[in-house]
Amino acid sequence: MSESRVPAVDLRPWLDGDEEARGALARTVDRALQSAGFLLVTGHGVEPGLRAGIRAAAREFFLLPAEVKQAYAAKVGGRGWLGPGAEANGYAEGTETPPDLKESLTFATDEPFDDPVVNAEWYAPNVWPAEVPGLRTLCKRYLADMAALEKELLSLLGYALGLEQDFFSRHMDHPTYGFNINWYPGTDVVGEPLPGQFRIGPHTDFGTVTILDRQAGRGGLQVYTDAGGWEDAPYDPAALTVNIGDLLARWTGDRWRSGRHRVLPPPVDAPAEELMSLVYFGECTPGTRVESVPAPVGRVAYPPVDSHVYLREKLDSITVG
Repeated sequence: MSESRVPAVDLRPWLDGDEEARGALARTVDRALQSAGFLLVTGHGVEPGLRAGIRAAAREFFLLPAEVKQAYAAKVGGRGWLGPGAEANGYAEGTETPPDLKESLTFATDEPFDDPVVNAEWYAPNVWPAEVPGLRTLCKRYLADMAALEKELLSLLGYALGLEQDFFSRHMDHPTYGFNINWYPGTDVVGEPLPGQFRIGPHTDFGTVTILDRQAGRGGLQVYTDAGGWEDAPYDPAALTVNIGDLLARWTGDRWRSGRHRVLPPPVDAPAEELMSLVYFGECTPGTRVESVPAPVGRVAYPPVDSHVYLREKLDSITVG
């Protein structure tokens, strides 16, 4: 994929560079988010060993018998195990597709809210599998890193739009983030893909920013741009892949596009390929009023929405059954 559409950017100039370096970085980010809605980000400070440790522990869980995993079964948007057939992400954009060829462990904020109504819809204790006791400590470290990184990214995005640096990040006091560990096994586990079936069907994410740690593969991530159509996403083992979601695109008045993407099914020439992704879905504090940035920065003036009314509608749209 053209480097100009999904560039690799180094966060270090943002964190400790001069104004000229920050300005150059902001212009690169602005161009990329108008084109594809995706970036590769280095200089993020997240340890490779931490990511590898989470994968190893999660794989132990995914290889357990289905009846053991069933004790942790959850619904989309909940906490626990999403088994085969739980999601069909293509439905989010109105495409009827077979269920996605994956399993997930899914977690979210573990700090309750002050409002009991918000708690009832958006809070529940995380469910940590007893069979892999090391996973909890590893994930807590990773999620602390993700929260800090998300705030830096949102500060950079505010700056890139010529707004206050905290224009987005000030709405992050108590976010309802989500964290999925997605397992994409080979055909020996999922069977032969049906026509139109993907590991994850074509879709855009729903919230603010998504921070993805992924593995390279033949049946891996593809990104859609108007200029190039579907293309394999560029990969750098040192980088995290960042894309913006529907809510942030709406917030920018569609100056930036929500990054449309999909994960290909197990490849015919490598049917045993197995991949795992760590996916952090950034959200904001419940009750945040999202109002489109006006022209000339924004392009479309959407009616204001409550962030979490909007998110709930999106989550419901991809639930199978």
